[in-house]
Amino acid sequence: MLPRERLEIIKEIAIKEKKVYVSKLSKEFEVTEETIRRDLEKLELQGVVTRSYGGAILNVDKTNEDVPFYKRSRTNIESKQYIALKAIEFVKGSSTIVADCSSTVFEALKLIRNRNDVTVITNSVEVLQELNQSELNIISTGGGLDQRTLSLQGPITQNAIKNYNVDIAFVSCKGMDINKGILDSNETEAEIKRSMIKQSNKVILLVDHSKYDKTSFVKLFDYEDIDYLITDIEPNEEWINLLHANNVEVIY
Repeated sequence: MLPRERLEIIKEIAIKEKKVYVSKLSKEFEVTEETIRRDLEKLELQGVVTRSYGGAILNVDKTNEDVPFYKRSRTNIESKQYIALKAIEFVKGSSTIVADCSSTVFEALKLIRNRNDVTVITNSVEVLQELNQSELNIISTGGGLDQRTLSLQGPITQNAIKNYNVDIAFVSCKGMDINKGILDSNETEAEIKRSMIKQSNKVILLVDHSKYDKTSFVKLFDYEDIDYLITDIEPNEEWINLLHANNVEVIY
């Protein structure tokens, strides 16, 4: 059996059983435990599992909420383009930006593709593909590829982001709840976004009206963690009061 075939089978077992054990897999495939540990490390880099003592646990963030990028990019496109126009007003000369893999952030970056004075650090594969011939200075975080979200994930991605201090973080989310905060569907991606905002002087959340009063699996940020919220429609009074109470400037 080829190593890549074994890796795919281990992945299938993890998805089915939610947890796998090094010793059991070692016996089943008749390879050393060290070989299995390397396989699990590869799956962790892909965002499929999280290694634990004696084995690995399936990342429950691999849920149906992780809509493929090509579908997300076509949803509420006019709202996203409106938000993108507002967002790029923050991009001054010689700006440094860290950008997540969201479709709304992607729309913003497309609008500044001719800016040779801007550096963008991103884990978005779509940005790397679409804007690789642009004037932007693009730095890829590296990491394991998530084909559904077209993003790079894992420890390599996390460590790369921590090497930089930037002017602006452009991030989005799956939903916002009055009581639960800013939410996302993918724990692996959420960790990356948390690292992004820690390295940024200014945190800008880009969300269209469909994200309000919408729950999702993972707590991403508290409202106090962001500086600006850019949206397409004026939020209702309850939302405005909440955001202002957390010193968030709302732009629409």
